[in-house]
Amino acid sequence: MKSGIVPTRHEVLLGPQDVIVSKTDTTGRMTYVNRTFMRIANYAESDVLQKQHNIIRHPDMPRGVFKLLWDTLKDGREFFGYVKNLTSAGDYYWVFANITEDLDASGKLIGYFSVRKQAKPEAIAVIQPIYEEMLEIERKTGAASAPVASVAMLTDKLKSMGTTYDKFVLTL
Repeated sequence: MKSGIVPTRHEVLLGPQDVIVSKTDTTGRMTYVNRTFMRIANYAESDVLQKQHNIIRHPDMPRGVFKLLWDTLKDGREFFGYVKNLTSAGDYYWVFANITEDLDASGKLIGYFSVRKQAKPEAIAVIQPIYEEMLEIERKTGAASAPVASVAMLTDKLKSMGTTYDKFVLTL
């Protein structure tokens, strides 16, 4: 693992009242985390501020999902998606994420807000096999083209179902 954290098989469950909030600059460095983030991810505020948000990226998450996330944000659209995150102890937790632009008073992009809530178990049951398929494609493809290849597979799969990623995750 890049972070040195060894993933466990222990899941941290969010309650329906848990709302994880973080804010980043335009490059993904955290500039704010709420207490729920610190409690669930098991990090002190000083351990994460000015660090890349991907510090909590679980290795079970396909890189293609994050390519899709960044492509969506760069298009000026908000992102919705299911994400498996990693705690500082190696435990994991699933969230339903909504990421939006943070604009200053003049309308200039200064970063992003991410609000995450409890993921529905039935949604995880649907999305997890798709993410596993994306990971398999990424393993078989060279590192440089892995995210593009897995997004292409995801896009093709969803197109054959008559939907897009945005519409798909919002219906789960």
